Amino acid sequence: MRYDDEFEPRLGKIRSRGSKRGRRYLHQVLRAVALAGGNIGRGAKSGTSTFHGNRIGRGAGVGRVLAARDRYSAFRVRRAIVKTRIVKIGKAGLKAARTHLRYIQRDGVTRDGLPGELYDADNERADGKAFLERSDGDRHQFRFIVSAEDAVEYEELKGFTRRLMKQMEEDLDTRLDWVAVDHYNTGHPHTHIVLRGKDDRGRDLVIAREYIARGMRERAAEIVTFDLGPRTDIEIEHKLRAETEDERFTGHDRNLLREVDAEGIVRFGGGDDRFRQTLRAARLQKLRRLGLAEEVAPGRWRLADDLEQVLRRMGERGDIIKTLHRGMAEKGVARSARDYAIYDPADERAGRVVGRLVARGLSDELNDRHYLIVDGIDGRTHYADIGRGDATEPIPEGAVVALRPKPVGPRKVDQTIAEIAAANGGRYEVDIHLRHDPTATAEFADTHVRRLEAMRRLGDIVEREPNGTWIIAPDHLERAAAFERTRSRAAPMIVETLSALSLDKQIAADGATWLDRELVADAPEPVRDVGFGREVRQALARRRQWLIEQKLARQEQDRIVYRANVLGLLRRRELARVAGQLSGELGLQYAESQPGGRVQGIYRRRIDLASGRFALIEKSREFTLVPWRPVLERNLGKHVSGVARGDTVSWSLGRKRSGPSVS
Repeated sequence: MRYDDEFEPRLGKIRSRGSKRGRRYLHQVLRAVALAGGNIGRGAKSGTSTFHGNRIGRGAGVGRVLAARDRYSAFRVRRAIVKTRIVKIGKAGLKAARTHLRYIQRDGVTRDGLPGELYDADNERADGKAFLERSDGDRHQFRFIVSAEDAVEYEELKGFTRRLMKQMEEDLDTRLDWVAVDHYNTGHPHTHIVLRGKDDRGRDLVIAREYIARGMRERAAEIVTFDLGPRTDIEIEHKLRAETEDERFTGHDRNLLREVDAEGIVRFGGGDDRFRQTLRAARLQKLRRLGLAEEVAPGRWRLADDLEQVLRRMGERGDIIKTLHRGMAEKGVARSARDYAIYDPADERAGRVVGRLVARGLSDELNDRHYLIVDGIDGRTHYADIGRGDATEPIPEGAVVALRPKPVGPRKVDQTIAEIAAANGGRYEVDIHLRHDPTATAEFADTHVRRLEAMRRLGDIVEREPNGTWIIAPDHLERAAAFERTRSRAAPMIVETLSALSLDKQIAADGATWLDRELVADAPEPVRDVGFGREVRQALARRRQWLIEQKLARQEQDRIVYRANVLGLLRRRELARVAGQLSGELGLQYAESQPGGRVQGIYRRRIDLASGRFALIEKSREFTLVPWRPVLERNLGKHVSGVARGDTVSWSLGRKRSGPSVS
C-alpha cells in the first residue's frame, strides 16, 4: 500500500537536465499527441495534429480574432512590422540584458545623431539600472522591434509606442513593465522595446504565439491607421501595380500559391474584378521572365516548385545591392552594379578577400548581426555578413582588412583528443595525455582541456566526471565539426586587420606598413588595375620611392633591392620614436624586449602604430612595447607574464607560472 506522502528519489548526474519525467507538462502533452498520431481535437484529420501549443498564454483569443479579419481590409490598413525575440535571462543573462540596453542607447540613433533615450510608460527618461534590478530573477525577457510603414510621418514615436503597450496590457489583462528607445538612423524609423517576462502578480508572463505572431502587429497597424487615416484607393492601386515588377516575394505570389491545384497549375481568369486580373497577368509575365512560371496552355500556368525560396533570396540580394550602393555613394566612390559581390564563406570558391573597409552596419538589429562593405583589391566591392557585433572588434573606416572563411571542421586539438581517448578506453585528462605522449608538456595538454570546456559549455557534446576525467564519444570528431558549425553562425568568417592606417597614411609612415609587407613578400596579393586595386598599385609605387629616399632600398637596373630585414628596421625605428614620447609621458625608461626574454608587468593599454598593434607593459621603473593580442584586453590593469618569441609573445594569463600559456 502506498501513501500520498511517499516519494522515490531519482538520482542523476551533476548538472543533468533530468529525464523525460522532468519535462514540462506542455512537452509531455505534445509528445503524447505525436505518439497518438495527432488524431485529437474536434474536426482533426487523420494523421494530423490540431494541438500545437500556440493558443497557450495570454492574448490567444485576441490574436485569433485579429488574424481572422477580412483579407481585403489589409489593403486599407497601414502596415506595421513587429520582430520578436524571447531571451532567457536568469542570473547569467542579466549581463547580456545590460549590454543590450547599452546597445539600443548607442550614439547616432536620433535624428540629431545623439545617443538614444530610454523611456517607459510614465517617464521621458527611464532608469535602465532600476529596470535591470527589477528584472533580476526573471526567467525570460521579450525584445521587440516595432516599425510602422509610415513612421516617418510621426514627429516622435513615444506616443505611438505608449498607446501600443497600453493596448497590449488590455489584450493580455495585466500591467506590463517595459522600457523603449526610438531609432531614426535608418530609412525606416523604429522602436526597440524591452519587456520583462513577469505579469503584475509576479508570475512568468506567457504570451500566446498567435498574439506575438499576428495580434501585436495588427494592434500597431490599427494605431497607425487611426493616426494617419486609411490608405486611399489611389495609394493601394499604386502599391499593387508597383509590386507586380518587384524581384522579391510579394502578396501577388502568395495569392498565386494559394490557388495552385493538385496538378500544380494556376488558372488565369475568373471573377469580375478586371483590375485584379490585370495585376495577376502582369505578375505572371514577370515570373515568366524570371524563369519561375510558364504558360502550359492558354490561361493555365505552372509555377516553379521553389518560387518562394528563389524570390526571397532575390529580395535579400536586392536589399544588399542597395546597401552596397548607398555605402559607396556616401563615401563618394562610384562603382557599377556589376562590380558588387556578396561574400559567402559557405561557398567552396570563397577565398581570401583583401581591401579597404568602407563601412560597417547592422543587417539585423534584433539579433545584433553586422555587415562590412569592403572595397577589394580585386576591383570588386564586397558585402560580408560578419555575424554578431561582439565577434569582430571595432575597425576604423579606411583600414586595410582581409576576409576569409572560418574553418568549420575538427581542429588538430580535436584529433589529438580523439586519438588519446581511443587508446585509453574513451577517457581523456592531462595525466593520461602526458603518459600517452611523454614529449608533451602540461601547458600543451591544458590547451586541450580548455577546448573540451568550451565544447561542454555549448551543449552535451562532451561529459566531465567529478574527478576531472573527460568521457570522449567514439564520434568525437563529428561532434567537434558540429560544434564549429554552431560557432560559425555567430561569426561565419575571420576578419583580420592588416593595417589600421588608411592607404594614403601608409605611404610616408615611419614604420613597417602593409605596403612594405607586400613589397617584400615572396607571393604578394594579386592586385587588379581597377578600383581600389589601382589605388593600391599607385600607393605601392610611391612607397617604393619613399623607401629609396630613406636609403632602405635601391634601384638596380630594372629591379628594386631592399635592405636586409627592412621590416625589422622600420619597426624598431617607429618603436624608438613612440617609446621616446611615452617615456616623457610616463616618466619611465623604455626597455626593448629581447627574443626568448621574459615579458612581465602591468598591461596598461593598446597602442595602434603603422607597424601594427602593440601592448604597453609597465613595470616599476621601466616599460616595454610588445605585439598585442586580443586576449590581453581581459587583463587590462592586471599583471601579465609571457615569453617573447619572434614577432609574438606566449602569455601566461590568470594562472600560475607553471600553468598553461596563450601563444
